Amino acid sequence: MKKFASFALALSLFAMTLAGCGGASSSAAPAASGAAPEAASSAAPAGKTYEIKIATVGNEDHQSTVGATFFKEKVEELSNGQFKVNIFPNGALGGEREAAEGVKLGTIQMTIVTTDGTLPAWVPEVQVLSIPYLFANKEEAYDVLDNMLQDKFAPLFEAQGFKHLGFTELGFRHFTNNVREVKSAEDMKGLSIRVQEAPIWFALTDALGATATPVPFNELYTALQQGMVDGQENPVTSIATSRFNEVQKYMTLDGHTYAAQSMIMNKDFYDSLSAELQKAVDDAAAYAVVEQRKAISAQEDKYLEEIKAAGMIVTEPDLDSFVKATEGLYQREEVKKLVDPALVEEVMNYLASK
Repeated sequence: MKKFASFALALSLFAMTLAGCGGASSSAAPAASGAAPEAASSAAPAGKTYEIKIATVGNEDHQSTVGATFFKEKVEELSNGQFKVNIFPNGALGGEREAAEGVKLGTIQMTIVTTDGTLPAWVPEVQVLSIPYLFANKEEAYDVLDNMLQDKFAPLFEAQGFKHLGFTELGFRHFTNNVREVKSAEDMKGLSIRVQEAPIWFALTDALGATATPVPFNELYTALQQGMVDGQENPVTSIATSRFNEVQKYMTLDGHTYAAQSMIMNKDFYDSLSAELQKAVDDAAAYAVVEQRKAISAQEDKYLEEIKAAGMIVTEPDLDSFVKATEGLYQREEVKKLVDPALVEEVMNYLASK
């Protein structure tokens, strides 16, 4: 019995030795001779992948989805496949408000939504972009967004649980309607216009004598088709890719505001990433901003010609009448409660200094 017990103990010790060897072989290989300790430790998480779900409300050709696609391609490349990006277009994860709320809660990692649309619910300062006729052209808008407002807004978004990665493009917004050709601001009176869900848009339409009606973007085509509203306002690309010209007869190229989109990520998700992966996200976002803007700008002229060819009546109105009708809108009491006039004037002074 003593011999048998000794033999069993020896077998047990031998088995434990084999198990120990097997565990070592299945773990990360030791660093090569002379390699820095940091290299060995950084190699450990290299195989870990992170899913980034990006929600967009537009279809595959919409500006938000185009931006998401550029981001996906670049961040997957820069992370060597550690990021796996899945894009959910067509409002599959909800409208802009639901998408932003999902990012804030962390159920969605990222979204690209209209900056001055639903986001004022958390960062009201972004409504400065809703002040009409603030920018004369895209170059002015890019300068203010990238070199002034990004740094100003970033900490405000972080305080709400968002990482603001940059501004992509929707474009200058124009009115469309199905009632009459609008040649001056006077022709806007009495029209019911779908606007974004932000109080400042109510002030804009009121200044023009129209009636503001908020409708979720993914329900807008049906609302126009059924006559729930007379018209809407959006950039040319949004109108074309969403086929609003099929249910609208008139377009007025007034360019009342430049519409930006915000690329926002859940801050906790971003903060959980290594410095290297954070850089990949930042660089991919910067790349997407530039490439998306170029792509959307290139599309606009083509889409406008297609819209005209399809029978939509496109009018270049008396722009001065629109400017005069909305002059000093940022000084209205209801608007001052939303946007500090000092911020509007800061943007104006920044542009004037150029």
